[in-house]
Amino acid sequence: MSFHSQPRWRYRLLPAMIAVLLSGVSFSITAKNVQFNLDVLDVEDRKNIDLDQFSQVGYVMPGRYTFAVKINQQNLGESPVVFYEATDSDTGSVACLSHEIVEQMGLTSAALKQVTWTHDGECLAPDSLPGLTATGSLATSSLLINVPQAYLEYRSPDWDPPSRWDNGLTALLFDYSVTGSANDSKMGGNKTYSLSGNGVTGVNLGAWRFRGEWQAQSTKTAGGNGRSHSDLSWSRFYAYRALTSLHAQLVLGEDYLNSAIFDSFRFIGATLRTDLNMMPPNLRGYAPEVVGTAKTNATVTVRQQGRVIYETQVAAGPFRIQDLSDALSGTLNVTVSEQDGTTQEFNVDTANLPFLTRPGQVQYKLAIGQPTDYDRHSQGENFATGEFSWGVSNGWSLFGGLLGSERYQAASLGIGRDLLVFGALSLDITQSRARLPGSETYSGGSYRVSYSKNFEEYNSQVTFAGYRFSERNFMTMNDFLSAKQTGIHVGGSKELYTVSLNKNFVDSGLSLYLSYNHQTYWDRPENNYYNLMLSKYFNVGRLKNLSVSLSLNRQVNQGVNDDSAYLSLSLPWGSGAYVGYSMDARRGGVSHRASYSDRINDRTNYSVNVGETRQGASGSGFISYQGDLAWVSGNASYAQNRYQAVGFSANGGLTVTPEGAALHRMSRMGGTRLLLDTEGVGGVPIKGIGAPVTSNLFGKAVVGDLGSYYRNNVRIDLNNLPNNVDAEQSVVQATMTEGAVGYRRFNVISGEKMMTVIRLTDGSFPPFGAQVTNAQGKNTGIVADSGNTYLSGMVPGGEMTVTWGSNKECRIQLPDPLNTTAEMTLLPCEALPPSAKPAS
Repeated sequence: MSFHSQPRWRYRLLPAMIAVLLSGVSFSITAKNVQFNLDVLDVEDRKNIDLDQFSQVGYVMPGRYTFAVKINQQNLGESPVVFYEATDSDTGSVACLSHEIVEQMGLTSAALKQVTWTHDGECLAPDSLPGLTATGSLATSSLLINVPQAYLEYRSPDWDPPSRWDNGLTALLFDYSVTGSANDSKMGGNKTYSLSGNGVTGVNLGAWRFRGEWQAQSTKTAGGNGRSHSDLSWSRFYAYRALTSLHAQLVLGEDYLNSAIFDSFRFIGATLRTDLNMMPPNLRGYAPEVVGTAKTNATVTVRQQGRVIYETQVAAGPFRIQDLSDALSGTLNVTVSEQDGTTQEFNVDTANLPFLTRPGQVQYKLAIGQPTDYDRHSQGENFATGEFSWGVSNGWSLFGGLLGSERYQAASLGIGRDLLVFGALSLDITQSRARLPGSETYSGGSYRVSYSKNFEEYNSQVTFAGYRFSERNFMTMNDFLSAKQTGIHVGGSKELYTVSLNKNFVDSGLSLYLSYNHQTYWDRPENNYYNLMLSKYFNVGRLKNLSVSLSLNRQVNQGVNDDSAYLSLSLPWGSGAYVGYSMDARRGGVSHRASYSDRINDRTNYSVNVGETRQGASGSGFISYQGDLAWVSGNASYAQNRYQAVGFSANGGLTVTPEGAALHRMSRMGGTRLLLDTEGVGGVPIKGIGAPVTSNLFGKAVVGDLGSYYRNNVRIDLNNLPNNVDAEQSVVQATMTEGAVGYRRFNVISGEKMMTVIRLTDGSFPPFGAQVTNAQGKNTGIVADSGNTYLSGMVPGGEMTVTWGSNKECRIQLPDPLNTTAEMTLLPCEALPPSAKPAS
């Protein structure tokens, strides 16, 4: 029975048929050599069959390949791999584990001392680490390395040891966040237009990251009180790099003191500090959160000492910002700019978890420099500071620090205790001494207690509480710098209470979140801010998954209370849509709102609202889209007889490297990202962080907002791959250092797929089982009986090569154009003379 009369799917199953032969259909194995019973194959010419390449288990012809390297099933990315003919002919070929591959394997220092090398010191000798195996697979273009766990450094499911960290490519970065609004006030007769933005411009050179942060604002008011204002400034210039051997980060230039003991202030100088992000996830620090409630569509801006560190637009209702950096310390200033022209302002004091350090481990932070203000004017003499945390034993930690300049000194000492099932507790005392010009010396103490409990076994309940009392004459460095400028000592902080609680009650479907800040001063009114959020899911008859939430807020500024309450009810409506009702009560009265929200696709969400207030009817809409080029949102609001407004925001960036460039969306400006190469094939959908991205016309895409020192997985969305594209490799992994631009290449074949007959110039056919590869050396098909071959990746005018036997091959010149409607296409294959054959 001829293959010419068989349906096309038979040729697609040819590799599977050969795999069946290898898996146990009438063959015997002797010293890894396979003898096939060719009678099981339905072919006409059994004499013209070449299965030598399949005759040895795991055999790879000697040569140089680009393989995806996997160690114990974990992907290390692609790497050049050389295969040599084994000295023992029964074992076929062996893979050369080069120095570059061994460095990524994460071997312990003891294992590295044990290894020996072959081939003039270029390849690891597998027998030097008993139990280590390396097997090549042409079918998957991968090198599978199995290593006994005893030889490997510590690792966790999402964390790799330093030997696998990637500093990425040389790169240029241009990241931005832009918000704009137009407001037409009916009450004042003014029209206000505003545009603001901030961003990071940077250069990556090896392990070094050079960064410049900018912020800009432009406001124009038309009407009776017309005015305009524009401002552009560079808020910070600095460079940093990871010192992986020390698990630390070095920062040079303008910085803000990152301390868990002393208050933060701006300075220019150098910092060397332990980077907790380099630790396994369970040892990392606490990241601050910002929560509140917006009356209308609003812009939320988070600043620290004048520097914008976060800005976004939120829809009306409660918001919770959870993606701030855990490197932030000190007080954050939050502004909520409503579309009705009003603003909310409050402070968030970043909490510090109790000091607990692993037994025998030492964490430290060192800094030296000169304090400056936002305009880079010197504010005092040079200073130096250092702090540490030492794991004394399994339950006790000792910590402390010093901060000093010519006229200001502070010292701190504390102790932390692991209370096991009762959580963790730490206590510390800080003593300061400040001498103002022409004035007396001020000395005082500050006392702090911190408590934390993480109930992971109970749905990740996290509790944090802190209390701090400072004497009247205690001064922080910020207090001292301010008093030095004015010559007057203003009483600083007196008492500070902070509480953060997050609890899920699974049985009742109730979730609770509480944050509370209470700050008192010696000679100023107290400042309070709290937020309580309760939410519950429940069913009512046939209505399933209804949710109700309650948010209570209090903000106290200059002794004036600003209280608000927000109640909402939501129920599913169709597939992915929700309808809801909300009530917002505050000093301005009570408003009611009905809403509808839905998801258009994986990238786009929207909501519309209509409501009633004491002043009249209102309506608003909000839409967000995660595009390939930027993350954008738009909104519009209307309030009867008061105002109408529109707004937008966009977050994105441009990354330029020697391997290519791409515009992309980006939230964490200046942060870690991954440049993906689909080998010149555009329109390839890729799933990374958040919504998918698609490779551009040049076959490049950038996945942003990657976690530093985390193992990040990115894959091709095979379900939405174009019909003329095949992906030989669909998943890549990367563990990047902070701010790095990683690079990974997908094995992608683009071109037409069709049935062909490959015929040699003498009228014969290549043998059954011959391999067909394209110009990049990628396998595009296997020859069946009588030259019948199902080929993929066919490009008009391109070339393919057929190889079989011992150094036998011929070359195919594909027609231009391709006849995709033909049932079968004849492809002549011209044999190459030995001199024309490329060297292996």
